[in-house]
Amino acid sequence: MSHEQQSPTASSSPRSAHPRPPEHDSRGAWAAGGTVFAGMLLLIAGVMAILEGIVGIAKDSVYVVTRGDYTYKFDVSAWGWIHLVLGVIAVLVGYGVLTGAAWARLAGMAIAGLSMIANFMFLPYQPVWSVIMIAIDVFVIWALAAYPHYARAARSGGAGL
Repeated sequence: MSHEQQSPTASSSPRSAHPRPPEHDSRGAWAAGGTVFAGMLLLIAGVMAILEGIVGIAKDSVYVVTRGDYTYKFDVSAWGWIHLVLGVIAVLVGYGVLTGAAWARLAGMAIAGLSMIANFMFLPYQPVWSVIMIAIDVFVIWALAAYPHYARAARSGGAGL
């Protein structure tokens, strides 16, 4: 091959001069997809928390402590208001995450953390649901925390970790 001929993989564009290994692209894409999924989970979990809050406010006898005396025993109406407020905020933040608002990632991690705490304290009232919501909140925090790191690495052509 002469010096005038270029191989098919060589080109003048700077992007192809330093190609990224495919595993970094897939990690970044996975993290970006996780962020969209986290935004959707925030929206859906927020709507469900709103409904849960309305039930707690309207029907004080729906939620009862499943076992013994509990340290964080609040009136069920108070739990209803807590879930209602967290749900409304989660819906707004979830919408912000889906629209790509910069503030929404940090706010999403914060609201997911508050939701984890509230659901931990709500364990005696709805144990299975609370554990499911805590797991969802853990995923939301991970996805929102991981995406900026992968996005920076993808822009710089570096490793995702």
